[in-house]
Amino acid sequence: MTAVADLWRVALAVDELKAAAFEEALEGHADTVSRFAAEGQDEGDGGLWVVEGLSRHPIDRPAVTSAVAAIAVALGQEMPEMDFGRLEQQDWLSLNFASFPPIRAGRFFIHGSHITEAPPPATIALKVDAGTAFGSGEHASTKGCLMALDGLAKRGRLLNILDVGCGSGILGLAAARLWHSRVLASDIDPESMRVTKSNARDNRAAQFLTTVTAPGYRHRLIKRSAPYDLIFANILARPLMRLAKDLSLHLKPGGVAVLAGLLERQERMVLSAHRMQGLSLERRILIDGWACLVLRKRGFP
Repeated sequence: MTAVADLWRVALAVDELKAAAFEEALEGHADTVSRFAAEGQDEGDGGLWVVEGLSRHPIDRPAVTSAVAAIAVALGQEMPEMDFGRLEQQDWLSLNFASFPPIRAGRFFIHGSHITEAPPPATIALKVDAGTAFGSGEHASTKGCLMALDGLAKRGRLLNILDVGCGSGILGLAAARLWHSRVLASDIDPESMRVTKSNARDNRAAQFLTTVTAPGYRHRLIKRSAPYDLIFANILARPLMRLAKDLSLHLKPGGVAVLAGLLERQERMVLSAHRMQGLSLERRILIDGWACLVLRKRGFP
């Protein structure tokens, strides 16, 4: 199993009613942001909540401090204490390994190499270990995307697929195994590309999947392979909004986009940005407060 890279963490404890505002302050400064009740607190009791950001790269402490301070001023409260730290390889690996039971999402069965029993009948099994790239299927956003893919499969085969911000490549791999279609997977992180290639080999999908290291849609191969029948973008709300125009330009008329990495309260602004680019909502999947949106571009192929 591949050694796991360190993660950087920032966390702060705030009143439950203000946690959502501080969560927004961390977005854009970390790869994943979440909030949860502090130890000993129950949801809805008005107590303290922890807002946590995790990043594959060192967190910009001055920028995060400034963003949090601005929210504190706007809410008329004192600056909350912030905890900056680094999660070392062994701790992160143990945490993910222990918390990664098999995941069932529609016809997909996602498991780590520590699972040795046979997959359930009539499932597409994918082996994806917790590793240096984000995305092993256990997060609600990834599960929502897999469920969306399962639903799309009932309508027919999609031939040309792009997975933007692919992480471990799980969504592109699932589509490749499902349809034996051509998949282009991209991520800004070169390590994600290495992990995606390794996962493709492990899951007998290497012949269908190509990887490129690129921010968003900025790569000649991404442009040359357009337009796409299906685009996955499981990233974060604000990058989704910024990339809405690029997504529409690379998606064929009548094509489908599966968007995730956004909280339920962020749906409206993400959907609005894409409606302005000619996409409409077909399906919404909500899991544990995380939303997955299935959109279709106006027109016909």
